[in-house]
Amino acid sequence: MVKKKTPEQEELKHNKQTETADNKENTTTQETNNKEKSGIPPVNDLEPQVTETAAREDSVSDKVVTEEISAEEKLAEMQDKYLRLSAEFDNYRKRTLREKMDLSKYASEDLLLKILPVMDDFERALSHMDTATDCVAMKDGIDLIYGKFTEFLNQSGIKEIDSLNCAFDCNLHDAVAKVAVQEDEKKGKIVEVIQKGYYLRDKIIRHSKVVVGE
Repeated sequence: MVKKKTPEQEELKHNKQTETADNKENTTTQETNNKEKSGIPPVNDLEPQVTETAAREDSVSDKVVTEEISAEEKLAEMQDKYLRLSAEFDNYRKRTLREKMDLSKYASEDLLLKILPVMDDFERALSHMDTATDCVAMKDGIDLIYGKFTEFLNQSGIKEIDSLNCAFDCNLHDAVAKVAVQEDEKKGKIVEVIQKGYYLRDKIIRHSKVVVGE
């Protein structure tokens, strides 16, 4: 047998249900307010943001791929330039080395071209020496050749070192002998030149071999 609830009990039950519903509504409202305060958007509001974020990530990914392709192209271009420069430098080095070898090999060409006319004069003098009867003419011819050769040496920057009757200088002269002299002014000076010395411009290329008075 089911007991019937009294009106007081029914009213109490109704009040509890109402209170429970109000509590649930208040809880839902409070959670919504808390999410709004914390900056968390509702689920429905998150969907456009997720789509926008995905689109932004795709854009960044495309940009990275583009930059990688551009970097690879630049690297390939730099490698090509390096290979070209390396080949050009190697060709330049070989050409310069060959020019230096030729310069060293034919450095005396200009000098020899200038001295060949003197050689021609000597050969002409020798060819007439056996048949010549005029010694004076032969001497004049040899003097002419000597003057031409001296001029050639001067043009080439070669100059004789002054030695005879000069004070002995070990930087310029090599003493091969000493002889006694009567004159006081000749003591310590060069009285005879055995072999002439020469400058090449401002450089001594051969010392004079001399005899010094004492």
